[in-house]
Amino acid sequence: MTELLEMREKIKLIYGRLEFFILPLAKFLLAFIVLLTLNSRLGYMGQIDNIALVLIAALMCSFLPTGCIVAFGAAFSVLHMYALSLEAALVGLCVYLVMFLLFFRFSPKDSLVVVLTPLLFYLHLPYVVPIAVGLLCGPASMVSVGCGVIVHYLLNAVADHSAALNMMEDEDAIQKIRLLIDSLVKNREMVVVTAAFVITVLVVYLIRRLSVDHAWTIAMVAGAMINIMVLLIGDLIYDINISVLSTLLGSLVAVAVAKVIEFFRFCVDYNRSEKVQFEDDEYYYYVKAVPKMTVAMSTKTVKKINVRHARGAAQGRGTETGRQRAGAQSRRAGADRRVTTERTVSGRGRYGGRRDAAYGDRRAGRSVTIGSASQDDAFEDIFEDPDDQDLI
Repeated sequence: MTELLEMREKIKLIYGRLEFFILPLAKFLLAFIVLLTLNSRLGYMGQIDNIALVLIAALMCSFLPTGCIVAFGAAFSVLHMYALSLEAALVGLCVYLVMFLLFFRFSPKDSLVVVLTPLLFYLHLPYVVPIAVGLLCGPASMVSVGCGVIVHYLLNAVADHSAALNMMEDEDAIQKIRLLIDSLVKNREMVVVTAAFVITVLVVYLIRRLSVDHAWTIAMVAGAMINIMVLLIGDLIYDINISVLSTLLGSLVAVAVAKVIEFFRFCVDYNRSEKVQFEDDEYYYYVKAVPKMTVAMSTKTVKKINVRHARGAAQGRGTETGRQRAGAQSRRAGADRRVTTERTVSGRGRYGGRRDAAYGDRRAGRSVTIGSASQDDAFEDIFEDPDDQDLI
């Protein structure tokens, strides 16, 4: 677990440093995949079914707000519908306008949900959407999820009825419009899936807001079960032929993706949770505090050692050490001499204590007068005699 926490901190650190480059790149990749998917699903207008044009549009979306991806996707799909039939383009444009009004009225910041929902339907991973949205967004995001589901079934209706629309004459405009509208309004599968996703978003949001331990895990498991239950009930009532095996596998994948989201967004340690109570002049407060799981990242410091300076410092230390040793030896020698002189003065030599004291004073550089001048001359003769050095 510690390694995973360190990896998470490193990823956050890298994202914090390179956010200016990562966000445009992510928007570019998302816009490129969405537009390329639209061209592969519809592809009726050859002028926009061009990789160069897709790259230019994706590059523009990388520097524009995220809502521009929704605008470019709607524009591409309407143009493909127009190449198929004018009536299909009118129906698609009206549906987009109604969803635009609902979307910007309730959840204008959830443009990614509207884009990712049809894309994940195309990738056969639709059940990730309601659980992830319930964990990360609020209850108003139910509108965004519903709009994404409607866009998916609108594109499917146009693709499924493309042959019938081509066979109809231009005079049958009313029949074309009625065909597309009936394919949406009477599509019971779309109604059941929309209801299941909306209920799942609401259930996941309400459970993950509770103050119980492991609320996020309980929310994602309950959301997957509610989603499966609503889909199976709708299949029993309306006979929409939903695959039970694909629903179960998709729900398991959705729970796994939700656990990854929880690890990066809401990783806490319930073993160290505390309940705090305090008050002020107007209220009593009962707070449950759950600490986040964090780990201190190990840092490595590299010291650069300059060999030349290191040698100079070593030589300097050697010279200084030599000087200190020489000074210590000289101090010890001086101490020995002083001790010897004091012993000589305090004792009695061959010529008596006064002569020994005079000899010590002369060695110290002081002039001493003992008796007459003849005595001084005798002392000098004695001091200059090398055989008498044992007096010291």
